[in-house]
Amino acid sequence: MDFSIEYQDLVSIIISIICGGIIGFEREFRNKSTGFRTIVLICLGSTLFTIVSRYGDGSDDRISANIITGIGFIGAGVIFKDKLSVLGLTTAAVIWTTAAIGMAVGIGYYGIALIFTVLTFIILSLVTRVERLIENLQKNKTVNINFRDGDCASLSLLEEKIKANRLKSKTVQISKHNNTLNAVLQISGTKENMDHLNEIMMNMPEITDFF
Repeated sequence: MDFSIEYQDLVSIIISIICGGIIGFEREFRNKSTGFRTIVLICLGSTLFTIVSRYGDGSDDRISANIITGIGFIGAGVIFKDKLSVLGLTTAAVIWTTAAIGMAVGIGYYGIALIFTVLTFIILSLVTRVERLIENLQKNKTVNINFRDGDCASLSLLEEKIKANRLKSKTVQISKHNNTLNAVLQISGTKENMDHLNEIMMNMPEITDFF
């Protein structure tokens, strides 16, 4: 029974907690589903598996492959489809990157692990600012709309309002069920005009709901 621990392994554990903590702090601050504790444990677990692989006989590649497979399974668990959009892709990518950082720490590549930690933190921190910048530019949005009437007159009226708000629209799909017309439109334009259109649609009696 061996309770000894090498100095390099102890350093790896400490740096792993620091790296995971930096990325986890950003995720927790933004109130993401995968928060501080989860990210730290993912990084620490990957580091531990990589440390163990260094003491095995020819098992390095197999353990590394299993880490990647396991992390892919965890990442897939945070991705889900919400109507017309897919959520959780960024969180899954963060989990994948954190595991890679943990593996780098386990091998002993502390410099590159710290560099990637800082880069990941900067990228995640700048995401909101970049998204806000993009929102002010031309953007596309897919809208699913249900009309009270089953004819196309309500859809034509909405298309006129879209043009009046200096927006462009393209009908992606149209269907009718129980005298209710459903249309999926691809709308492009500025965020300001998009917001104004949302207000108009909320006040249109012809529209029962949209998302």
